[in-house]
Amino acid sequence: MTYCLGIKVASGLVAIADRRLTSGSEVSSNRKISVHEVENHSLFIMTSGLRSVRDKAITYFKEVISEQDRSFNKLYKAVNAFGEQVKRVAQEDKESITASGLNFNLNAIVGGQLEDDEEHKLFMLYPEGNWVEVDQGSPFKIIGNSGYGKPLLFRNLSYETSLPEALKIGFLAFDATRVSANDVDYPLDVVIYPKDSFHMTEYRLEKEDMDEVSHQWSALLSNSVRKLPTDWMDPIFEKVRSVKNV
Repeated sequence: MTYCLGIKVASGLVAIADRRLTSGSEVSSNRKISVHEVENHSLFIMTSGLRSVRDKAITYFKEVISEQDRSFNKLYKAVNAFGEQVKRVAQEDKESITASGLNFNLNAIVGGQLEDDEEHKLFMLYPEGNWVEVDQGSPFKIIGNSGYGKPLLFRNLSYETSLPEALKIGFLAFDATRVSANDVDYPLDVVIYPKDSFHMTEYRLEKEDMDEVSHQWSALLSNSVRKLPTDWMDPIFEKVRSVKNV
């Protein structure tokens, strides 16, 4: 399984992707995010799904970028081009993948800004090659193991959230997933894109880098639970006691 999170806020983009790969009982590590930058063309791609499908689609797309980069003046055009490579891989490999009992399940999050984009953009691309754009109403997308981190993101993230705060919330969403699922883990790749900068900053986080934050967050959660009001429970336990005393 995979955990890849893309966030779009007013001040830029945050991308977070774990590196854990699981195949049966085998566990390995591999980068799931790739960055492509040429002058005022700056984008990242995060993927979930079969590694062989991902690697092939990314390789094909790098070739397209090297040959046709100047023709992509807006990010959606680059997303369309990557979608075409996903469909190309599906035509070549989907039948044999399905015959072996696997699913052709490549999903991708693409973010960045090209020279004629009015602002930074974030897209979710599906295995069929179609896509949706992330808007202000729901400023994030997750691919892979998505369920555990969503409540925290929905409650704390908005389009006006700052980039540092978005990264903090994004990490906590990853941490909630990591402690709940054994197929998501460190190392963690982070990419930050400030609006109109045309430059992606990449950084890798290891477990030892974030242990203190994770433990502090756990302690804060426990303390907050203890501090919640309890008067709403009184009628419930009064009923429990009345039944017990009958």
